[in-house]
Amino acid sequence: MDAPATAGVILAELRNVSKSFASDGRELVVLRDISLAIPSGAVVAVLGPSGCGKSTLLRILTGLIPPTSGEVLCHGHPLRGIHPTAAIVFQSFALYPWLSVADNVRAGVYGKGLAPGDETERIRRAIELVGLKGFEDAYPKELSGGMKQRVGTARALVGGPELLCMDEPFSALDVLTAEALRSEVYGLWSRGTMGLRSMLLITHLIEEAVFLADRIVIMAAKPGSVRQLITNPLPHPREYRDPAFLALVDEIHAVITAIHLPDEQRARPAAAGPHIEPLPTVSVSEIVGLLEVVHDHGDRIDLFTLAARLRLDLGRAILVVKAAELLGLVDTPKQEVVITALGRQFIASDENARKRIFHQQLVKVPTFAFLADRVRRAPNGRLPGDLVQEELALHVPNEPTQSQFDTIIAWGRYGALLGYDSDADEVYLVPDEAAAVAVAAG
Repeated sequence: MDAPATAGVILAELRNVSKSFASDGRELVVLRDISLAIPSGAVVAVLGPSGCGKSTLLRILTGLIPPTSGEVLCHGHPLRGIHPTAAIVFQSFALYPWLSVADNVRAGVYGKGLAPGDETERIRRAIELVGLKGFEDAYPKELSGGMKQRVGTARALVGGPELLCMDEPFSALDVLTAEALRSEVYGLWSRGTMGLRSMLLITHLIEEAVFLADRIVIMAAKPGSVRQLITNPLPHPREYRDPAFLALVDEIHAVITAIHLPDEQRARPAAAGPHIEPLPTVSVSEIVGLLEVVHDHGDRIDLFTLAARLRLDLGRAILVVKAAELLGLVDTPKQEVVITALGRQFIASDENARKRIFHQQLVKVPTFAFLADRVRRAPNGRLPGDLVQEELALHVPNEPTQSQFDTIIAWGRYGALLGYDSDADEVYLVPDEAAAVAVAAG
């Protein structure tokens, strides 16, 4: 689904944009058929889990990297090079450690051809606007995380951009600092300071999108695509505890859950015969940690509360939930995560019994059933690791092959199903009696 343009001046636009990268000798599709318009006078948030291509979208929109296909427009004309009136605030601050606050901000007017007096005045004003007056001569190592992000914001604003693009600008900050900066950034925008006409926010936090944005674009992953556009009708100033605010957050929760954990996919009958399917690339310890957190909350928890308790972004939390669900340890009705009877048995067991349960569930997973069968029929019961990786590249081409392979080996070892000889680069099937001994030995 495309995010439609609205009436008025369109500052930046993507039309049917796709982006691919070469990875391990194959094409990795990051974005597919993205259409998105940033109109003047709007705050647009792009919301989605890690790995859905949000940052890549921003970089294409601003001209930092080219699309593989499709058009990028600036004021309705094809964009050539860097967007001339857009500026970016990065997640990582991206400050020059050898420069003072004033000189870091000065980098934002480099090449603008301003008279020295005008340049100095712009720098002074930008620093004052973000609340750093008195810190002009300080260096980044002397600043807190929130102050560093203020420097990054001042540097973005000092050149007088009409479009301010923010790539998860508050995710590296503590909760209170992030909340304060969100309010300050919205204040800068709403006051129309320094010529700012629109903002684009890249985020994985639903509350952040609802607090700042007029339009919320929800993306799906692998490859990244626009799935839904939600208009935010709430008037400013917005209050996190307002019932209407919470209702919109819940609505978006439900949309994201439907995209990433759809009931209809779980109900779909399995294809006949063993085959390779992509695995969630998470560790066994993450799966166990998830089960323990859900169990501590009465065996049932909201997906988004779970993500907060695990201190994971939403995308990573969804991957861990999918892994636990694949193993039959949890279920996901609506937007909740519920421990199954087997999951409760797993939590109540000692380490040896947990490994036995894990082994029993692994053999039911199509990818492990397929590989176990291939290894069993291989000469000497050993399959070259590079052959396994070729199978993965063939059957799950949109997944990083090495990450999939590493996950298979890690899960297989924990469940005493598959072993890996790194010296010979060979995968082998742990014999039943060897598996029993390995599990009993822990």
